[in-house]
Order: sequence, then structure tokens, then C-alpha cells
Amino acid sequence: MTDTLLDTVRINFDSEALWTLNIVLAFVMFGVALEISLKDFKQLWLAPKPVLVGVFSQFVLLPAVTLLLVLLIRPYPSIALGMFMVAACPGGNISNYITYLGGGNAALSICLTAITTLLAVVMTPLNLQFWGSFYGPSSALLEAIAISPLEMVKLVSLLLGVPLVLGMMVNYWKPVLAQKLAKVLKVISLVFFIFLVFLALWNNKEIFLEYILYVFWIVLAHNLLAFFTGFSIARIFGLTQKNVKTITIETGIQNSGLGLLLIFTFFDGLGGMALLAAFWGIWHIVSGLVLASIWNYKSTEKEALV
Repeated sequence: MTDTLLDTVRINFDSEALWTLNIVLAFVMFGVALEISLKDFKQLWLAPKPVLVGVFSQFVLLPAVTLLLVLLIRPYPSIALGMFMVAACPGGNISNYITYLGGGNAALSICLTAITTLLAVVMTPLNLQFWGSFYGPSSALLEAIAISPLEMVKLVSLLLGVPLVLGMMVNYWKPVLAQKLAKVLKVISLVFFIFLVFLALWNNKEIFLEYILYVFWIVLAHNLLAFFTGFSIARIFGLTQKNVKTITIETGIQNSGLGLLLIFTFFDGLGGMALLAAFWGIWHIVSGLVLASIWNYKSTEKEALV
């Protein structure tokens, strides 16, 4: 695929809005961490198989199948790089809620959120560089922009690692306060984050409207592939139905907010990357809720027949 306007245009997102996005994402992670405690990590030792399968699906299989999809459809270079960015991010902050709605294993979901968030400090920059280099056009973009993986590690540590540790500390010392804060923070910060995404798209609506159909079908296919990857690997390893649901959701719900922030910080809002990550951030909420509703409906139907 030859270069297009989307590979050269920069999404308009000023420094003040970027700083606000940093703070909002940190608060989102802090809100998630308020519901995580050290005992959640015990699941890794007591029943390591589902956790290891989930981490493998998240950080190895998803980037690998993303590469296969990229090689198959050969998208614009910046779109391909956006796909690799999304696949390199940890699970999204709403995955725990969607897992609960879908009748999955909430404890496993929380454990995976905590572990993948910590691993993302290293794995997100590493996976982006590694898998992005296998597709010539996106590899050329990476070389042209010449980002520093170490700088990305530092930023991801601040955005994910610090809020996660602080949130867990509050949960440890003040568990009742943590639960009350979590309910408020998660809702407010998520709504505010979605507002910022819409603002970024609105300020660049000409570009968005021109490429919306192109980006929509790629995000749809990529997201479905992510859900299918998580579902398949969980079934192959013979996990329980609840754990299959959880790993399916954890693999299909990505922290595209982190991806979007890294795109604005290190790639100067590169058009295709930003549009893909922003649209993924909206779409995975819709697809995740639809999937949870289908599972809920089937469970209710089974109960009615018994």
C-alpha cells in the first residue's frame, strides 16, 4: 500500500489537551487499581494456568494475529502501526466490568488486569517495535520517527505503574474508602476520556469523515479477531466456561487510551494511528457490551429451560 494523506497528516491535539489526557488516563488506572489487592495476585500461584493463558493471549498471540491480518489486508502504513499499537497495549480498563456483565470470572479478570498492566511497562514498547518491524511500510515509519523505547517505558511506568501501586496502597490501608472512590472515579474518568476522544475527532472531522469507512471495517475485523483469539486459546487449553469468557474479553478489550496517548506523545498524533486507536476506544465498548449481553441472554435462556 502506497503512502496516503493519512500517513503524513497530524491530528490536531494541543499540549494542554494532551496534558489533560495524561491526567485522565492516570486517574482511570488509579480507579481500576482501587479495586485490586495483593490477594488478587494469589490466583497466579493457586491456579496459574488461566492467568498464564490470558497473558500469553494478550501479549503474544494478539500481536502475532495482528501481523497476519496486516499482511493479509495490507493497510496504509500509519493504520498498520496503529493496529500494532493497540495490540501492544494491556487490557482495557472496562474489561472487569464487561467480564462481570458477561458472567465471566471477575477475580481472574482483575488478576489479569493487574499483571498485564505491570507487564505493559516493558511489553507495550517492546511489542510495538518488534511486531511493527515485520511489515515493511510500518517498519519504515518506525525508523523515520525514531522513537526511543526507553522514553516510552518511562512514560508508561508513570501512567500505569505509579497509579496502579498508589491505588493498591489505598485499597490496602483504606479498603472501604477505596471501594467508594473506585465507583466514582471509574465512571467520571471514563466519561471524560470518551469526551476527549470525541473532541480530538471533532477537531479533525474532515480527516475522520474521509476515512471513517476504511477505518471502521479494519477496527471491526481486528476487534473480532482479538475476541476469537482469546476464545480459541482458552478453549484449546480446556479452561472452564467462565475463564473462557474472561480471556475472550481481556484479549478483545484493549487499553486504546494508553495507545492514543503514546501516539500523541511519540508519534505527534500521526493520522492513521490516532484515528484507529480513537475509533477502537469507542468500538470495543460497544462490541464488549454486545458480547456480554449475548452471553447473559444465553445463560438466562438455559436457566429458563432447566
